[in-house]
Amino acid sequence: MTGTDRPEPHEEQPDRHQHADHTDGTAPRIPMPRASLEDTGKTLPDPPPAPEPLVLEHRVLKSLLGAWALAACSTEEATAVEEHLGDCGPCAEEALRLRDAVGLLHPEESLDLDPGLRTRVLESCLGRRPPRIPVPEWAVPYDAETARLDALLQDIGDAEWHAPVRLRWFDDDGPVSRKTTVAGVISHLLAVDGMVGLALGLDDPLGPQVRVAQDPSHRTEAYWRASHFPPTRAVRTPWRDQTHELIRTVSFAGGGSGRLPVPYGTVPVPGGTGPEQQQTIELPLRDSLVDRAFECWIHAGDIADAVDYPYAPPAPRHLHRMIDLAARLLPGTLAERRRSGLATPPRRLVAAGAPGRSLRLEIEGLGGGEWLIPLDSPAATGSREHEVAHVALDGVEFCRLAAGHVSPEEAAAGQDGDREAIRDVLFAAASLSRM
Repeated sequence: MTGTDRPEPHEEQPDRHQHADHTDGTAPRIPMPRASLEDTGKTLPDPPPAPEPLVLEHRVLKSLLGAWALAACSTEEATAVEEHLGDCGPCAEEALRLRDAVGLLHPEESLDLDPGLRTRVLESCLGRRPPRIPVPEWAVPYDAETARLDALLQDIGDAEWHAPVRLRWFDDDGPVSRKTTVAGVISHLLAVDGMVGLALGLDDPLGPQVRVAQDPSHRTEAYWRASHFPPTRAVRTPWRDQTHELIRTVSFAGGGSGRLPVPYGTVPVPGGTGPEQQQTIELPLRDSLVDRAFECWIHAGDIADAVDYPYAPPAPRHLHRMIDLAARLLPGTLAERRRSGLATPPRRLVAAGAPGRSLRLEIEGLGGGEWLIPLDSPAATGSREHEVAHVALDGVEFCRLAAGHVSPEEAAAGQDGDREAIRDVLFAAASLSRM
């Protein structure tokens, strides 16, 4: 382009996009907006006329108050009634009473989801398409209870994570408690669940500051001491990640992994001294995850009480597994208490596998059933022919006893038979608890 081709500074430039007719057949680079009614000069249609308001007599309007309170009136009738209520005091008072009565007929329902909803949805989905890698049946209670607790945690505010919670359990000297917070409880669950993870070869979530061989109480206390600040809601993420990892690992390992031993530390042998006189406490993995589900539920209840949150017991079949585990642990716990001088001595020696004196433990309600507890030897077999005592307890009440939340003396039990045997078994049940 030469200098003579340049336009003058103030010379008006042609608009290269003004080709309304486009006689050359080319489309405009920027499409023109579509014409509207305003562009064509046509007037917009008039809106439809509003319906004429109903004009009803007072007696008719008064007869409609009940239907209005039940929201059963037509739109025109409801409008007429509401306009009338603004002018008629007696009808307004009657309408208020009717609305209150309707509220009693339709009580408000809880907004909290049914705790069994998740299980039912999963069962329905898996019934249509079974999982490629199923969760072992003995791990399902842990999966369900950790999910329920996580839903509770998701529903509370930041301040409630610092609400005070008192952990309670029972030892040889009686009831014990430890004060912490909601976040401290989740830290405790993280620490103890980590012992199961270590048995599966997973990393310790607590890091190198906590020794592997310690028991649950020591691991929890060590983790609390190692924290520079009190735990906050930030602990929820590592706890939940760990629960997912545990479920994934046992699912990939298959049902046969249930026999893997999970150590829970050591206890001194009565009368022995030194490290060689320590007895290792172990549970097979299948029982360990049921134990973890039980503790998750119990501590979720502690948290729910602290933040005033409704919390239901586990599903009956999950509760049954927890009760069954506690019942199977009772003979061994009773023998340990007997060696420590905390229970009455056996009446007679019983060979392993032979029937001996037994207590019939009857659990009523959710997760119920009957268990025969051998009294004289943990290796003996429970026998109805040798039954010397009978204890009946509600399922949730028995679990609260096994969690140390109810003392043996306070347990609301139906009792019949040998009083010493009943006392020994109830105290043994309370001794199953720990921090």
